[in-house]
Amino acid sequence: MNSVLHDRATSRETLPADRRTGATCAFAWLLVITGGLGLLAAWVITLDKFLILQDPGFIPSCNLSPVISCGSVMRSEQAEVFGFPNPMLGLVAYGVVVAIGVGALAGARYRRWFWLGLNFGALLGAGFCMWLMSQALYEIGALCLWCCLAWAATIVMFWYTTVHNLKHGVLRAPRLLVAGAVEFHWAVPVVWCGSIVMLIATRFGDYWSSLL
Repeated sequence: MNSVLHDRATSRETLPADRRTGATCAFAWLLVITGGLGLLAAWVITLDKFLILQDPGFIPSCNLSPVISCGSVMRSEQAEVFGFPNPMLGLVAYGVVVAIGVGALAGARYRRWFWLGLNFGALLGAGFCMWLMSQALYEIGALCLWCCLAWAATIVMFWYTTVHNLKHGVLRAPRLLVAGAVEFHWAVPVVWCGSIVMLIATRFGDYWSSLL
């Protein structure tokens, strides 16, 4: 009898450390969609990059103007930060996110370290995207629409992963902060993406004015 009670007590003590957390259907679909959009952007950019390497005169289909010029971005040094085309990282990273989302839709439940890993990876991705954005705006002087799609997808992915982790106690934070993040979950991505749009509008203001 004592051994049974001891086993049950031990079970209760170890359960929190071994706790597995699933995802709502909405969040799982968000991972699939944002990961899929990022994967699409990375795939198109990778294909165009290889075509440029084969034919330096190749013009990507998203070369629409001097400002919206994917070719200018793809030919820049910033497009190969680690010695190979940046979107090759996206092919792996976004593919993993899609797989996680599909697993969550199928009912998979992951441990705390797994959700923290996803959150950290999304944070790194968002930070890298913001660095690439600053380079595109203020160093390269051109935009790639597929890159913009990847930026937006990564921002949304990172924030809602953070909200999920706050809501389920994966990330520990004051209750007021958690309640605010859950209640006004839309505010951060709207303000974040809106700020990027404003930066783009002001950086290329003269060009936009010339189109009017």
